Amino acid sequence: MRAGADGAFAKYAGSALYTVLLGALVAFCAPRARPAAVASTALGLSWAVEFAQLTGVPAQWSAHSTAARLVLGTTFNAPDLLGYGVGAACVWALLRAGRRHR
Repeated sequence: MRAGADGAFAKYAGSALYTVLLGALVAFCAPRARPAAVASTALGLSWAVEFAQLTGVPAQWSAHSTAARLVLGTTFNAPDLLGYGVGAACVWALLRAGRRHR
């Protein structure tokens, strides 16, 4: 996202896409789960990672690993929580639309 856009839009769109990715992984692992359960789980995981940043552990791991930095981030940013909510809403809407289309 940040390669094609910049500023606040890119940052928070990236947060939303992080939750969409987690939603896709949850849906893949639990294909019969209801859209609300998938979206809620993705949102919960996103928030857990964000709040874990308050401990400093993700920052320590990120200092030694690019993968950890990409997955866990480094610093807490409260507005990211809203971006994750937008991503979870997108997950729910996409899964609902997919089920209706079938």
